[in-house]
Amino acid sequence: MERRHGTTFTRLGLNDADAALGRFARYAKGYVVWDRAVRSSVNVAFTAAGVLDALVVSEELIPLAEKHGLKKLEDLRGIFRGKSDFEIYSWAVAKYWDRCSRDYYAVLGGHAGIEMQPGVADFAIMQRAFCADLSANPKHPDELGLLRSLLSRQNPTSTVIGWHSYGKDTEGQHTTLTGNLGLKMEGLHNLPNVSYTCQIPLTPDFKFTSNHNVARDAKLQAEKKVYIAALATDSMGIGTWTKPGRGEIPYGWQVLMGWLRLNPVALQFFYEDKSPNDYFVGGLSGPGYMYPKSIPADKFPPLMKDARELMAQLDLRVMEIMDYSEGNRHVGNTDLTKEVVDRYYREFPDAIGFINGYGSARTFDLRDGKPLISYDYYLDVNRPVDEAAADLEELIQLNPQRPYFMLIHIRESNTIEKVKKIFDSLTEPVEVVPVDVFMKLAASDKTYRTRYQQPDDPIDHNP
Repeated sequence: MERRHGTTFTRLGLNDADAALGRFARYAKGYVVWDRAVRSSVNVAFTAAGVLDALVVSEELIPLAEKHGLKKLEDLRGIFRGKSDFEIYSWAVAKYWDRCSRDYYAVLGGHAGIEMQPGVADFAIMQRAFCADLSANPKHPDELGLLRSLLSRQNPTSTVIGWHSYGKDTEGQHTTLTGNLGLKMEGLHNLPNVSYTCQIPLTPDFKFTSNHNVARDAKLQAEKKVYIAALATDSMGIGTWTKPGRGEIPYGWQVLMGWLRLNPVALQFFYEDKSPNDYFVGGLSGPGYMYPKSIPADKFPPLMKDARELMAQLDLRVMEIMDYSEGNRHVGNTDLTKEVVDRYYREFPDAIGFINGYGSARTFDLRDGKPLISYDYYLDVNRPVDEAAADLEELIQLNPQRPYFMLIHIRESNTIEKVKKIFDSLTEPVEVVPVDVFMKLAASDKTYRTRYQQPDDPIDHNP
């Protein structure tokens, strides 16, 4: 921020709310009090703060707020005691919904019970978003009905920001619901300072440029050997980017494309900090986090139009797809139907290829020189080097035809040093290549079988 964007910081004392209010209290119209005895009341308070331009305080901070001239605008103490979350959020809907944003809805879930990490609440308040942690679990029909009703009233292709409640429903249930309604999910409840970073423009001299290793229309020819491509997802690998080893081998990174609007300064950092061996891939499944099988056919094109525009702006040529609407890497399946595959090929004519899965999956295709390749392997964070190497050896033996194209999903905080040790441990020579080179090679010799989800494949709607 200081080096590239000319930001000058004035540092206050650690946790010095008094000093912060001394500088900024004049921008608020008052304060809202949440009830420490009712956890959900703080989400209602965040909603009220956005609508009323107010500061959120707990009871013991009232004197501090009033010291700086703020007046009480809403007091939620005692109102919700003994009430269910459905009743609490229904009250909030009746009072505030008409004044809330139709472009953003905030799911301030994630950590449950006595813990809360509502890091993205500042952005929710800035956007006047309705804030809740309503359940998408059919076991909670009242909450599910209210959530569906609220999301269905949002603008088409609008954004749901935050994360589902770990104590109520599953990632699969919540993201499936948002997809059913044609909305984009931007996950991470504890992402901080988005109200600030979303306002920092790209520097005038900057342009998004990826490390393309082959021309878009290039044709490569695979040799009779094993080719490996490694791709880290989950927000640039959730911390792996800054760990030792980056740049030593070709490595793919899934870009959160929606950050072009929410966190452009972070995307500029990644693009400027990349090594020649870092290659960026678009995802996840579209302009946000979504499951394509859950998206109705009529809602698919508007969402993917948004994704095409983001890919063009971010100079991306490969789209990564993930679907947990009917399973995950443990149960059900993560394969794509032919109809869904048809839609991706139709909506992304400029892509050079597609990636599917999270764990391993079995959807493969090749059309007009553009392959769709599923992951063959998922490298768990806790998988030791020797065991992971043995897994890959087994996959190589199970796939004796050459060339064999092995696509590997590197989960979260696995370091590139660890991944390189695994590759170096393999007894058969392999070639680790960039993702775009991998796609071009996979288009040259189709040793994989075209396959889509089958009618008798297992399904689990609670992944």
